[in-house]
Amino acid sequence: MDNEINNLSARSLASAIHGRKISAREALDAHLAQIDAVNPAINAIVTLDREAALAAATAADELTVSGVDLPPLHGIPMTHKDTHNTKGLRTTHGSPVFQDNVPDFDDLIVQRLKSAGVVTTGKSNVPEFAAGSHTFNEVFGTTTNPYATSLSAGGSSGGAAAAIAARIQAFGDGSDMGGSLRIPASFCNIAGFRPSAGIVPMLPSPDVFTWLGRVGPMAREISDIALMMSVIGGAHPRSPITNPVPPARFTEPLERDLTGLRIGYSPDFGIGVPVEPEVRRTLEKQLGVFEQLGARVEQAAPDLREADMVFANVRAMEYALKLGDVVREHGAIVKPEVRWNVEKGWALTSRDWVETTLARTRLEMHVQDFFDRYDVFVSPSTQVLPFDASLRFPTVIDGSELETYLDWMRSACLISATGLPALSVPAGFSDSGLPVGMQMVMNHGEDFELLQVGYAFEQATGFARQAPAPLTS
Repeated sequence: MDNEINNLSARSLASAIHGRKISAREALDAHLAQIDAVNPAINAIVTLDREAALAAATAADELTVSGVDLPPLHGIPMTHKDTHNTKGLRTTHGSPVFQDNVPDFDDLIVQRLKSAGVVTTGKSNVPEFAAGSHTFNEVFGTTTNPYATSLSAGGSSGGAAAAIAARIQAFGDGSDMGGSLRIPASFCNIAGFRPSAGIVPMLPSPDVFTWLGRVGPMAREISDIALMMSVIGGAHPRSPITNPVPPARFTEPLERDLTGLRIGYSPDFGIGVPVEPEVRRTLEKQLGVFEQLGARVEQAAPDLREADMVFANVRAMEYALKLGDVVREHGAIVKPEVRWNVEKGWALTSRDWVETTLARTRLEMHVQDFFDRYDVFVSPSTQVLPFDASLRFPTVIDGSELETYLDWMRSACLISATGLPALSVPAGFSDSGLPVGMQMVMNHGEDFELLQVGYAFEQATGFARQAPAPLTS
């Protein structure tokens, strides 16, 4: 029974619990047994609270038999990303600075998941302060890929992605500034969704007007992405950034006819971004799927020439704002990439900000010019295949030497700079059997329509159903 439960989608598991075919306790037992079986090989889950989870599952089963209306995610067990604060449960941010931190509050995304009925069991691993797309830190070590346990699972939501791929849980909560939902999704053969600004409020935050970072869902199935969006989305009175897409929109049917859909595809984002040849070959084998579904695919990209500058400067400012005090007080034990990003933020001048604001406006105009001609932009989710987990980050791609720890993530960072919603979906496997993700992007607020396109591709290909080989520690 445990294996059957662990292979269920969140939607199917919720239906089974609501229908009293599976109890919340049985779902929890299967979840914890899978952690015990596979986590030693991948190090995805770093904190567990079995006692509290058992109490929550028991309460869920009592609620089931009470006859009241049950919340949509009633009884589903899951861990949360270790950068999301969880009341009464250790939240380290992957940093020695916070290795004993136990918050007295839940972040909004965790609040909403708990209100929707999930049973919180623990925390998933992250790089320190979610900096970079490879999950390692000095507190818990490195998370590795269920499809090849010597390789990276990506990051910063790498622990969640590895857990989902390894059938520990059906979906997970993540965050994404420079690809932290999309890159681990690509590496681990699952879907990762970065929503439009304001659909899922970023609370609490020292900057309630923040727009570059987002929180969002990861899952093996697009239908579970939609399910999770229906409970974590929605306006909040303390968030001034709102979006007109209501949570109920994500409960509508995902089926959509793609006939006439106009897709622009670029393997190098129109600006020569280096991408490993095997990533390109794997993706280009799948472009015909869209044509079979009735869409038209052409080589095209938005003008992204100023996106690197916009991303780098806004990210640096965000790091200085959020982590400046931490670096000042604890810099000796904070990883160098974080210190570098904070120092870059402090070094920005008023002239830099004027130029960044003007560049962001021009970038938006270029994006809208693209969407006058196309409905979707398709590109690689990542520039590389999953790499050796002992590395800090790739330094060369297809012969091009990289300067910073962010340069191998440009496939995601460029899109982050536009502010657009972005989805990574499983798009096949390399010749060596490693997952490759396809990044799909649509215009602001077209989040549900983007999930529909991803769902059509998922249903036509079925790559996400290919599970990793059984793991042993």
